[in-house]
Parts: sequence; structure tokens; C-alpha cells
Amino acid sequence: MSNDSSEDNKDIDSSSTSKKLARAGMQVAGGVIPFVGGILSAAAGAWSEAEQEKINKVFQQWLQMLENELRDKAKTIVEIMARVDMQEEKVKQRIESEEYQSIMKKAFHKWSNIDSESKRVKVRNLLSHAAVASLTSDDVVKMFLDWLNSYSDFHFEVIGEIYRNNPISRGKIWSNLGKSPVAENSAEADLYKLLIRDLSTGGVIRQQRAVDGYGNFIKKERPKTNFKGTDNKMKSAFDHEELYELTELGQQFVHYAMTEIVPRIEFKHDVAA
Repeated sequence: MSNDSSEDNKDIDSSSTSKKLARAGMQVAGGVIPFVGGILSAAAGAWSEAEQEKINKVFQQWLQMLENELRDKAKTIVEIMARVDMQEEKVKQRIESEEYQSIMKKAFHKWSNIDSESKRVKVRNLLSHAAVASLTSDDVVKMFLDWLNSYSDFHFEVIGEIYRNNPISRGKIWSNLGKSPVAENSAEADLYKLLIRDLSTGGVIRQQRAVDGYGNFIKKERPKTNFKGTDNKMKSAFDHEELYELTELGQQFVHYAMTEIVPRIEFKHDVAA
């Protein structure tokens, strides 16, 4: 009889603890974001204890996500500082300037879009180069941050392949990246065409163009149409005839975001939870 009573007391204690933890999670959220408190207070009355336990687990997952985001931001800042010479007055003034601080704020404002380690490294490279180099304006650097937010890792793989083999055809890019052949009407082909269009309209890449001695682009001569034996197929997504190259902006992006500054200081990241 006493054993049953003891077990019941344990269940009550466990239930009470879970309830307190759930309420604690709600209080924390309400304290961090004021208007959340009212919403959670109104909803708490409708939640059973089991539902509150589930909500508490969700809070824990979200808090872990925020903690990971803060850790990645701190890691990025430390890595930037390891790559710039703070003893150089010009660099010190640059980092302390409102212009550079504005770039930093923009970089960290939409951090949730930095969804891979590869992108995080590109942000670090971009901020490091922006601190020590003046090859381009701050407006262009901010646009590069927009590219990092908008484009996927696949976009950057294509940019890298064009940079390494400038100029190169769409078909060659696809094969060089180790992609398997796919049908022209496949989702993969549609995605690839969309990606090339994104980079073209975004000013990152363009079809190769001839220029004169003054840097003016020369119009292509359209080939005369031969109506005999014409091919009725549309141009392939993996065409091997037209060649693509990086624009000047694209080349600067590769320098700023895809080229690493060697660290001046060696250190170990603190991976403690």
C-alpha cells in the first residue's frame, strides 16, 4: 500500500516539475519578447499538462537554435579578427568606422539565411576583405551580402566553376560539377536553367562577348538562317556552344567572398555547449 502511494507521489512530483518547466519556458519567452507574454498567458489556460510538456520541448529546440546562431556569429567575428592586422592604423580606423559597422549589421541581420557552413565562411571572407581592401565600394559589398542571402550553394558552385575555367559552356559546367546526364524536360534541367538565369540577370555572369580596344562590347553577328535541314529542337539547358564568363562584379565577388585571407593568429574554437 505504501509502495503504491510512493509511486503516485513520484508521478505527481514529475508532473509538477514538467508543469513548472513549461511555465518557466513561457516566462522566459514573454520576458524576451514582451507581446509574447500576453499570448502565452491566454493560451496556457487551454493547454493540458501534456501539451505544456510538448510546448516546453519546442521552446528548448528554439532556444538551442538561437544559441547555435549566436555561436556561429561569435565564431565568425573571432575568425575575422584573426585575419586582420589591428596594429595597422588604417585597418583599425576602417573597422571602427560607421560604414564598416553598417556592413557588419547587414551581414548579421539576416543570419537565418546563412544556412550552411560554406555560406558562413563566405560571409567571413567578405567581411575580412571589406576590412582590409578597397577594391570596390561599400555599396557593392552590401550587394554581395544580398547575393549570399539570395543564392544557394549550387549557385556558388557554378560561379566557382566559371571562375576556374573562364569561359565555359553550360554543358561543361554541369559535367565538371559531377552531375549525371538528365532529360531536357526534367526538374533538374529546369532548375539548372533557372540558376543560370538568376546569375545572368543578377549581373554575376554573362555570355562571352568580344570587346574593342576601348572596352566596348561588340555586337554578335547573327548567322544566316539555313532553312534546309534546320534542327527543330530548342537549345539545350546543357548547351556546349555558347560560352559564359564572369562579369567584373562576379570577379570581385569571387575575390571578396570566395577567396580566404590566411589567419594571422592561430586559435582553437571553444566548442563547449
